[in-house]
Amino acid sequence: MITMKKILLFILASLVWVPFLQASNENLLGKNYEDEIARHYVQLGHVMFSDALQTAQQLHEDISALISNPNADTHNKAKQSWIEAHAVYSQTEVFRFGNPNVDDWEGRVNAWPMDEGMVDYVANSYEHEEGNPHAKENLIAGSKKIDEQLLRDMHEVAGSEANVATGYHVIEFLLWGQDLNTDPGAGGKRSYTDYLQGENCTNAPCDRRAKYLETVSQLLLSDLGDMAAQWEPQNGGYAKEFLALDNKEQLRRILFGMGSLSFGELAAERIRVALLANAQEDEQSCFSDTTNVAIYNNALAVRNIYAGYYLASDGTEIEGPSISALLKQRDSKLHEYLEQQFALTLASAYAISEAADQGEVFDQQILADNTQGNARLQKMINRLRNQTSTIEKISDDFLAL
Repeated sequence: MITMKKILLFILASLVWVPFLQASNENLLGKNYEDEIARHYVQLGHVMFSDALQTAQQLHEDISALISNPNADTHNKAKQSWIEAHAVYSQTEVFRFGNPNVDDWEGRVNAWPMDEGMVDYVANSYEHEEGNPHAKENLIAGSKKIDEQLLRDMHEVAGSEANVATGYHVIEFLLWGQDLNTDPGAGGKRSYTDYLQGENCTNAPCDRRAKYLETVSQLLLSDLGDMAAQWEPQNGGYAKEFLALDNKEQLRRILFGMGSLSFGELAAERIRVALLANAQEDEQSCFSDTTNVAIYNNALAVRNIYAGYYLASDGTEIEGPSISALLKQRDSKLHEYLEQQFALTLASAYAISEAADQGEVFDQQILADNTQGNARLQKMINRLRNQTSTIEKISDDFLAL
């Protein structure tokens, strides 16, 4: 389970290891150091997507246990596995934007928000994308054969991005159900009885719901496996493509991915949109009320890629040549300034998560009358904006990319 204790340990780790990592990297700097940064970046991609695959495999096993023996314990275990798996995946998002293979693929595994009425039952008050003909189709209650092909075919059917049929957030919805309230830490109220067979089944058909959950989980494994293979340093197709680029383009892609996740995605799409709309439907992990976990891990990933570092879910540390070491050698003041901004951003992410841990989850922090919550989120937006401006400065001016 992702707890504030774990988040604090992540922050402490991020503050402790960087000086040692930079010192070791500085000793390795040479005329081919930018090549080394690129090779290590590919290694990080492979390790991080492989880690996401491993945690998704555990999620799949726990989903299988829930389907085989639905009860409160197996249900809670599957939900906790989802939180762990999505936290790990959230760090891989730093590879989006700068790497087209990831950005083209991402919509299958992490699309949101969704018109959940296309997949399963919803409340009468359910609001969906205007004009979406599939918004209330309820595939689970229908007669179409539930298999991988159906889910692939229905994903973004009719050109609507709201028709999300695959990925983490469909699994989240099938585990938690709709989040119909803003009670502290409430999230969705789906019961394990939605997976019981026979007369004890609630919201039938439970067998088709189980089939959908099992199928979407298997598709997630397939997608993550494909991406991990693409980043395999020796034989991965995209790994070879990336390493064949010239150094400026390699560094541009790394920095563009960092900057785009930092502001365009995290600050603007994931925090600011929900804050302006004051709407829980606009938060990323609305069913589980764990948006704060994704926010923290997104922010951490930007810092980690800069420093060439990753702390895997099993505790293994991966470190190596980095833009951090390169910039520190060329302009130590700019490096120190960016480090300060990373520290401030992580402090804001921690404050958001600390509030959530005390019961003030993201969909409460965005409420119009929550002055302190709004200010907390706005502070992170501002810090992400400043951080991103510095990343852009490094790319546009310092490295002349």
